[in-house]
Amino acid sequence: MDRPNYITPAGYATLRAEYELLFAKERPALVETISWAAGNGDRSENGDYIYGRKRLREIDRRLGWLSKRMKAAKVVDPAQQEDKSRAYFGATVTIADEDDNHRTLTLVGDDEADAAKGLVGWNAPLARALRGAGIGDLRRVNLPAGEREYEVIAITYP
Repeated sequence: MDRPNYITPAGYATLRAEYELLFAKERPALVETISWAAGNGDRSENGDYIYGRKRLREIDRRLGWLSKRMKAAKVVDPAQQEDKSRAYFGATVTIADEDDNHRTLTLVGDDEADAAKGLVGWNAPLARALRGAGIGDLRRVNLPAGEREYEVIAITYP
C-alpha cells in the first residue's frame, strides 16, 4: 500500500467490531455446521456442507481484508485538528454549487465513505478538491457528470 489508510476513531471501531463479529461468532458457528454436515455422509449433494464451505471462504477473505486495512490504518482524530479554519481530514464542510444548491459532507477515510450519509472518502475527487479550502474558496471538481464549481460555505470539526 503506497499511501496511508487514514481513518477516524469511529471508523476504526466499526472495522474492529466487524472483524470481531466474524472471527468470534460467525466463523465458529459456521465451522460447527460444516462439521455436522460433513458427518452426514455424501458431501457432493449436501447443501449445508457445500454452502458452509463457500460461506467460510467468504468470511476468511473478508477477515483477511479487514486485517490488512486495520494494520495499514492511521487513526486521525478530527477534533485534534490544529487549523480548524480549513478543510482537512474529518471536517464537515458545507458547499454550494453554481445553482446555489447546498450540500453538507464530511471528509472521512475511504473505508468509511457512504455518499448517502454525506461521508466522502478522503481520496474521492470532491474530497481532494476540498482539501485545504477555507470559507469562501471556490473549487473546481471534475466529476463523472462533468466539471462543477463549488464554494465553501462553512467548515466545522467535531
